Amino acid sequence: MVDIKEIRENPQRFKDGARAKRFDVDIDRLLDIDSKLRYAKNRLQDLVTEKNRIGKDIPRLAPEEKKAALAKLADLKNEEAGLNTTVTELQPQFDDLMLYVPQPPAAEVPYGEDDTQNVELRKWGEVPKFDFPLKDHIELGQALDIIDIERGVKLSGTRNYFLKGDGALMHWAVLRYAMDTMLARGFVPMSVPLLMKDSAMRGTAYFPGGEEQAYRMEKDELNLAGTAEVPLTAYHSGELLTESELPRKFVALSTCFRREAGAAGKDTRGLYRIHQFDKIEQVIVCRNDEAESIKWHHEILANSEAVLQGLRLPYRVVNVCSGDLGRGQVQKFDLETWMPSRNSYGETHSASRFHEFQARRMNLRYKTADGKRNLFCHTLNNTVIASPRVLIPIIELYQNADGTITIPEVLRPYMGGKSKIG
Repeated sequence: MVDIKEIRENPQRFKDGARAKRFDVDIDRLLDIDSKLRYAKNRLQDLVTEKNRIGKDIPRLAPEEKKAALAKLADLKNEEAGLNTTVTELQPQFDDLMLYVPQPPAAEVPYGEDDTQNVELRKWGEVPKFDFPLKDHIELGQALDIIDIERGVKLSGTRNYFLKGDGALMHWAVLRYAMDTMLARGFVPMSVPLLMKDSAMRGTAYFPGGEEQAYRMEKDELNLAGTAEVPLTAYHSGELLTESELPRKFVALSTCFRREAGAAGKDTRGLYRIHQFDKIEQVIVCRNDEAESIKWHHEILANSEAVLQGLRLPYRVVNVCSGDLGRGQVQKFDLETWMPSRNSYGETHSASRFHEFQARRMNLRYKTADGKRNLFCHTLNNTVIASPRVLIPIIELYQNADGTITIPEVLRPYMGGKSKIG
């Protein structure tokens, strides 16, 4: 959520920001409701003061003056009732509209309509050349009996799968390697709940707008989280931290659930777009400081790059354009890893900074070191690794002419020293 004071001071900035992000929100209507609400609330405060004054004066007044004062008091009470009705009607409208106002993108975010206009910043690693016909990860996985799509679909419907034998072991090896990398970098490991209240989903800005992507447990009014970002970022919601406690650096491994609503016919083959996967997520809660927020943004990006470099997977970093940003993101960098079966780079990581957008929704604050101010925190997050999507480039890039798969060197200690699948 953004600060209404900033919208009042510069409404055009938020109109332009919403347009750049392709969100439809009526800033003029919001400001009109805000103006009426402020008048009503200020007037209600004045009425309380005036009623108290008249009430104190009445015992000392002459009969005729007392009669006039009582009539005035009745008028004030009638006005008060009308104003309370106004507040009751307008407050929910104001609160709802505020949830839809997007955070304007940073100046360094390129303008664009969708992900085709994201801007490449740099590449790492060389895309290998093969002297034999390549197979995709499903062909290889089925031949080696490490991936079973057919039975996954039989039991759970489309976009489901089984990982078997060395496929399952590689999946867990990737996650363990990534987690160990983050622990070595000082992040606090967390085991998190996966069922989230609506308040946590709203607080992290997944609601409103992302309801169609979430699996909803109607009977319990809970939601399956699509990422550990939700419980990690909301962990301190409603709390007042001290500046000395910041930054908080969390990392969690969780199973993630996404309905992929609206993705019918898109990426239907293989493990790229699926309903359930495991992901290690890193979250940082830091001071309300632009420079510090940017510093952490580049650090969490570097953490994920280190994991990909350890796996020796070629990738590129892109600066995500305005039209591909979420409602709360100030800026986002995507890591896209080379996938031979797609003949392109495919997204495997997203590193986002939010300023105080999420913290305002969650009332997550800290007291400054001098004890004089309570400020909203800044929040950031990034994928460390998501599997089985990352298995796509690993399996396809490490395949051999004889149909075997070489296991990346950094994963071998997690797979009993084995160097090859086949």
